[in-house]
Amino acid sequence: MIVEYVRYRIMEAERRAEFERAYTVAAEQLDLAPQCVAYELCHGVEEPERYILRIEWTSVEEHEQAFRTGPHFPPFLAAVRPYIGDIEEMKHYERTAVASRAGGAE
Repeated sequence: MIVEYVRYRIMEAERRAEFERAYTVAAEQLDLAPQCVAYELCHGVEEPERYILRIEWTSVEEHEQAFRTGPHFPPFLAAVRPYIGDIEEMKHYERTAVASRAGGAE
C-alpha cells in the first residue's frame, strides 16, 4: 500500500467551504474506486488556509494507471479541478515500521 499526500493552501475563507463541498462530491468517486483503500481530508487549525488530503492506494501504479484511466477519475477531477492551482505538494509515500499500535483515534 502507498500513501499519497496532497497539500492545499486555500487563502480565501469563502473558497474553503466550497473546497470542502467539492471534496465531498469527489470522495464519492474515491469510495467507488477499487484502487482507493482509504482517505481523509484534514483542515489546518493553526493555519486555516491549509488542508492535507491523505489517500491510501493499493499501489502507485494502480493509482496512476488504473484509477486515472478508469471511470471514476473524470468525475473526481471535475469536482476538484477549481483547486488544482492551490496544490503545494502531491506525492506518494511508503509507510515505515514506525506507527501507532492503536491504529489512530477518532
